[in-house]
This record gives sequence, structure tokens and C-alpha cells, in this order.
Amino acid sequence: MKVTHLNCSDISGGAARAAYRIHHALRQQGIDSRMCVANAQAGDWTVMGPQSKWSKAISKLRPLLGALCSKSLSSGNSTFNSLAILPSNRSKNLNASDSGVIHLHWVNDEMMSISDIARLNKPIVWTLHDMWAFSGAEHYPEHQRWQEGYTKENRPDSERGLDVNRWVWKHKRKHWQRPFHIVTPSHWLADCVRKSVLMGDWPLTVIPNAIDTEKWSPVDKALARQLLHLPEDVPLLLFGAIGGVSDFRKGFDLLQASLLHLQGLMPDLELLVLGQLAPKHPQGFGFPMHYTGHLHDDVSLRLFYSAADAIVVPSRQDNLPNAGVESLACGTPVIAFDTCGLPDIVRHKHSGYLARAFDIEDLAWGIQWVMQDEKRNDELSQNARTDAVARFSYSIVANQYSRLYQSLVSSV
Repeated sequence: MKVTHLNCSDISGGAARAAYRIHHALRQQGIDSRMCVANAQAGDWTVMGPQSKWSKAISKLRPLLGALCSKSLSSGNSTFNSLAILPSNRSKNLNASDSGVIHLHWVNDEMMSISDIARLNKPIVWTLHDMWAFSGAEHYPEHQRWQEGYTKENRPDSERGLDVNRWVWKHKRKHWQRPFHIVTPSHWLADCVRKSVLMGDWPLTVIPNAIDTEKWSPVDKALARQLLHLPEDVPLLLFGAIGGVSDFRKGFDLLQASLLHLQGLMPDLELLVLGQLAPKHPQGFGFPMHYTGHLHDDVSLRLFYSAADAIVVPSRQDNLPNAGVESLACGTPVIAFDTCGLPDIVRHKHSGYLARAFDIEDLAWGIQWVMQDEKRNDELSQNARTDAVARFSYSIVANQYSRLYQSLVSSV
């Protein structure tokens, strides 16, 4: 069994990290897995990226050209858009390869065009990391056109210029006549696929993202705090800030409002902000704040997860965020809203707390419930680690993909 994964990058971005982990989970199980990317950063011999100066330059130029084209869409939607219109030779090369299965991931930034994907003639598995595959140009639509079909009549009033979303969606529908086997990491995204006009009747399997639970494991909390020069005797709440302040989907404003409810209720609470340097003008949550700065290695991330008593992920819309899975693996309870892919990570009052969707008072109560009782927090931490090993470890996820590959190859 030979499998080739395609993703724009190997380790840059959430989808890349998820795809890279799946790739190595398969290799650990003896599957001949390779990865093909447009931007190789890991220095991994199992990852194939551009080799010549010319091909590297072209790979950097393609997303810039795609971004210029997408500017013809004027929309109130701040989400990232992808047209996928620039042709490449990837389909031809993949069809001529000895791979038995082509496994697509996040192939945007003009890595492959819509017609490129259609020309693949081998069994295809496509793990979705957002909603782009069955939407227009948007990766997270803020309307229901993906459920209704993109017509002239249902275009949002906020959009101006060429209806790029409708054009991209029609282009997909025209070219993707042969259904691919879709994989979603969360049941929420699977439900979205089933409701979509484009892929509603395509074969679909839910398989979570993988994490190496041998490497991602708890560090003694006192030791982690000592190494990171963090206070040892106060409750520490972790949250991520990479893009979170400006990204409406990430719910940073909901977290901010929730923390206001905790002032006076948890006077000794301190905040640990992941992935950001201290800003010139701090947000002013009313609690002491510690900034991790920009982290570039898994060891540092593991230490920060282990140092925290809990992590809060206040997303309005998310698939299966890596931060939640990584936290569980490090024995850190997760606090989130009961929406989208978060229930696939958190078991309510078992490995964390799921607040009612977008209820800031319930989120504040969840933070208290998880953090204020030391014995309860220890139990949640143990459950978090157990859940991560049972559901997200490399062998568990790789075996699910292996069975899927075998079924596809045997049916050809």
C-alpha cells in the first residue's frame, strides 16, 4: 500500500500539522506514506517539495497570483478565499506514480486547481480541514448558499463585484463528476458535507486527527512552571491568540466578555496567552497575564499546556482544533462551547466543560467549575490524557485510514 498525501505545507498552519501527523501515523503502522507539498519546511526526507530554484519561486508566486484574482470579490465575509484556478502538472505526475491512493488535504493557495483535482484517476481520499471543498471560494461561509446552491438570487447584499463564490462553486460542480471519498475529523463537518448540494451524496467517513501521544504527554506541572518561570501556586488559564483577536470565528470577544464575569469570583486567576508577545497596549482583562511569545517547537508547546490548569477554546466555528487535541494529550482539561467540532474533543464534565453555545456566563461558570476544585481538576486531567490516547493516538487513527484505503483499492 503506497499513499501520497497532498497539502500546501508540511508544518505551517493547523491543517498542515494535522496532515503531517496523519502521514507519520501511517508510516509508524508500516504503510508506505509520502507527502507532497508546495512549501516544505520540516526538512523531512519523506516530504517532497519543490527542488529547483525555479520551482520554489513558482510555488511562492502561485498564491500571490491567486490572491490578486480573488480581490475581484468585495464581501463582508472576512474569511480566507481560494479560487483554485491556476493549472499545474501535479495530476499528470500523480497519475503516473506508483501510489495506490491519493490523499488530499488542504490543497489551496493555488497548489492545485479544481480541474487538476478532477483529472486524478486513482482512488482519492480527501480529508477536509474546513468547508472550502463544498462551498464557493470561502473556507468558512457566513451564509447558507452551500446548502442551497449558489444562485443569483441568494447572493448576500454585502457582496459586490463579480460573484466569485458562485463561479467557483459552479466550476467545482462541472468538473467533479466522480465522487471522492470524503473524510472529516469532526461529526459537525460531516453533517455540513451531508447538507451540502455539492457533496451531499458522496461517500463519507469520520476519522479524527492524530497526535503522537508518546511525544505529546504530560510534564509535571510544578516542573513545567519552574522551567517557564511561571507562578507555582495560582490557577493558570491558557488560551491561544494566534489570529484569535482579529478572527471572529475564534470567539476572542466572547472570551473577553466571559472573563469580565470572573472578576471578583476568581481573584487569584492568571492568564497564559499562547503564541503572542505582549502587545504595546494590553487588552486589560483584569487579571495578570503571561505571554508565551511565538513558539516554533512542540517541546515548548507541551510545557505550556502542562503548566496550565485548563485551556479555553471559545470558537464560534471550528473543525477539530489542534490546540484542543494537544491539550488533552498533555492532560490539560479543555473548556469550550458546545458547538461545531468541539464536542468531538471535549466530553462534558469528564475531560473539560462544554458551555451552552456562545453563553458567556456559562463559559465563565465552566472556567470556575474546572479550575476551582483541585481534586476535580486532577480527575479531569487524568480523563483528558486517557481520552487522547484512546481516540487520537497514532495507531488508532492510522488503523482507521488503513481500513479505508484497503476498501477503496479492493473496489477498483
